[in-house]
Amino acid sequence: MTAGRLRLPYLLGFVVLTGAVVATTGCGGSNAGSGASLSTGTSTTPTTRSLTTGSTGIDPMPGAGTAPIVVHATNKRTALLTAVRAARHEGFDRVVFEFRDALPGYDVRYVPKPLRQDGSGRIVPVSGAYVARIRMENALDADLTKSTAPLTYRGRRRFSPPTPELVELVTTGGFEGILTWAAGLHDHVDFRVSTLRAPPRLVIDFRNH
Repeated sequence: MTAGRLRLPYLLGFVVLTGAVVATTGCGGSNAGSGASLSTGTSTTPTTRSLTTGSTGIDPMPGAGTAPIVVHATNKRTALLTAVRAARHEGFDRVVFEFRDALPGYDVRYVPKPLRQDGSGRIVPVSGAYVARIRMENALDADLTKSTAPLTYRGRRRFSPPTPELVELVTTGGFEGILTWAAGLHDHVDFRVSTLRAPPRLVIDFRNH
């Protein structure tokens, strides 16, 4: 009996101590779990986005579409064309019209074939299944303020760049302050329009994926 009475307090103490340890461990585990979950959530999401963007490297072209994009001219000085370029990028084929003195208004839209030259009405053949017309207002490729009206653009007026979607670029007119080019395309793809300054540039991107 004496031995039994001596063991009971020790057993009770052991049970109480064990319960405290378990309770403490349970709280710590809960907090650690919450911290791990928050840490995982924070680090996983950016990593996923980074991997998705980095692995493809393709511009998703937010805001692009097939509807006409029109911005009316506000330039008082005539925008004089100096260069036309086209190149492939990851996700789009880019066309750049570079100007001197000002940035023109513009109207970019899909139009049916055949395309006709401004002024004369002559049919202008354009390679590709679809045509996007790029009309630039208060813009020319020659300086009419000078008696000899020298050309400010001396590049090619019809060329096929090494691009997967864009087939051909061709000028279709420079008449009464309106300069027009056509982009022949394989498909009826989305496009977007933006402008840059210093020097003034009109940029059209056609989706190529």
